[in-house]
Amino acid sequence: MSAKRGRPDEALLEVVHVPVSDVDASLEFYRDKAGFTLDVDYRPDDRFRVVQLTPPGSKASIQLREDPDRAGWLRETCLVVPDIARAIELLVERGVEVSAPRHKAADGDWRGGFLPGLDPDRSDYATFAEFRDPDGNTWLLQERGYRPPDRGPGPEMMKALTLQLFLSH
Repeated sequence: MSAKRGRPDEALLEVVHVPVSDVDASLEFYRDKAGFTLDVDYRPDDRFRVVQLTPPGSKASIQLREDPDRAGWLRETCLVVPDIARAIELLVERGVEVSAPRHKAADGDWRGGFLPGLDPDRSDYATFAEFRDPDGNTWLLQERGYRPPDRGPGPEMMKALTLQLFLSH
């Protein structure tokens, strides 16, 4: 029996299956263009293959499944990024077509509308952009945790600096 146990109702999202028509083409897209890390490419024979990749910084992964009849059905799976403008820039540099950013049109309560461009305040969960893989599976970039470059180190950097200072004395 494990010494550490989760809550009885705990459910962790670990893998999202992505149906594709060509595993090799999709592997190239996700690894080389979208920047995902290849975790597993296992093919014990010609009838079975598991390809698993993880988005940078994510605890959840994707598995590419050859399924031409369902390829392209995955819609708007969110990838949360701290700087959506930079994320768009990196994807475009790698050859990914990304939609222009849009932000929630809100004057207090959000009622579902959008305006073009980045949210003026760079508020959490307010700015979005979208890209597609070769089969049309769509991914929704959403910004959370943006820190302008002039605001100094964020909380994680402050923890690291504090630990470094403590260990140096």
